Amino acid sequence: MLDYCIIGSGISGSTIANYLNKNYLVKVFDKARGVGGRSSFKRYKGKIGFDHGLQYLSPRSKEFKSFTNKLIKKKVLKHWRGKHEFLNEKVKRDKKHIKLIGVKGNNDISKFLLKKISCNFQSELSEIKRQKDFWYLKFKDNKYIYSKNLILSIPFPQAKKLSSKFVKTKLFKNKVIMNSSLTVLLMTNKTSNKASSFFTNDKVLGWVSKENSKKRFKYNKDLWVLQSTFEYGKKHTNKYRNKKKFYTNVLINKFKKLTKIKIRKTYFTHIHGWKYSSNSKPLSVQSYWDKKIGLGFCGDWFGGPRLENGWLSATDLYNKIKK
Repeated sequence: MLDYCIIGSGISGSTIANYLNKNYLVKVFDKARGVGGRSSFKRYKGKIGFDHGLQYLSPRSKEFKSFTNKLIKKKVLKHWRGKHEFLNEKVKRDKKHIKLIGVKGNNDISKFLLKKISCNFQSELSEIKRQKDFWYLKFKDNKYIYSKNLILSIPFPQAKKLSSKFVKTKLFKNKVIMNSSLTVLLMTNKTSNKASSFFTNDKVLGWVSKENSKKRFKYNKDLWVLQSTFEYGKKHTNKYRNKKKFYTNVLINKFKKLTKIKIRKTYFTHIHGWKYSSNSKPLSVQSYWDKKIGLGFCGDWFGGPRLENGWLSATDLYNKIKK
C-alpha cells in the first residue's frame, strides 16, 4: 500500500511528490502522456519541439527565486533572452522582467523533481472511496490502487467533482474562475524576423513565441506557438475539436496580420484547447490538508494563476503535513 498517492504531474504535483518521497512511499498518476501538466513540451523530433502551454517563468517571491536559482546552477533552467516585442502600446516594457525557461523544455522542472519517483501516465482517476483508514482509487482503465493518503493536484472543477463529498469545510463552495485558451503549434519556412515573442492587443491572439529563439536546437524551419486570449478561449475552447482546421487558420491569419511576418509555406500545425489554462479568481489560502482522512489539495488555484503559485501551494501543503 502506498503512503501517498498524488494525482497530477504538474509543478504542484511534482513538488509535493519530491518533498514526500524523501520519507514515504509515493507514486504519481497523470492522465496525460507525459510529465508537466500545463508546462508540457510537445516534441516534434529529437530535441526539436514546442512549449505547448507555459512559455516562461518570472519568479517574484524570495522562496521561488531561491528555488529557480538552484535549478539554474544545476542547468535545469536558463534565461530566455532576446527581443520580446509589445504590439500593445499600453503595455510598458520592463527591462528587468526575468524570463526563465527549461534547458530542454518547460516541463524540465517537473522532470527534475520526479526523476526518482514512480510515475504512471495515461492514468485518469475516475472514482475515489474512503475505506476504514485508507483510500481506494479507481482509474478509467479499471486499474485500482490503495493508499493511506491522497493528494489531488488537478484543476478546481476536477478536484471538486471527485472529492467534494469528503470535504467538510467550505473549500468547494468558493468560486474559482478558470480561464480557457487555444494554442496552435506552427512550423513555417525560415523567416528573417528576429523577435523572440510578441505580446498583442488583439482580442483573438494574445501571445506568440518563437521556439527557435530559446536556443534549444538549430533547425532550418521556424517553430511558433500561438496562444489565444482568454476572452476568445472562453467562447471557443469547448467546441474547437469539431472545427480544428477553422480555428487553426483563425489564429494563423491573425499572427500573419499582426506581425506582418512573411510566411511562404506551412509544414506542420497542431491545435490544442486548454480548458483549465489559468484562473482569474483563485482562493486566498495556499493549500488544503485534512489530517484525519489523509486528503490534500494543492495547485495554482490556491493563491494565483502563475506556475509559481502552484509551487508555493505544494510547499505550503508539505509544511501542513509535517506538523
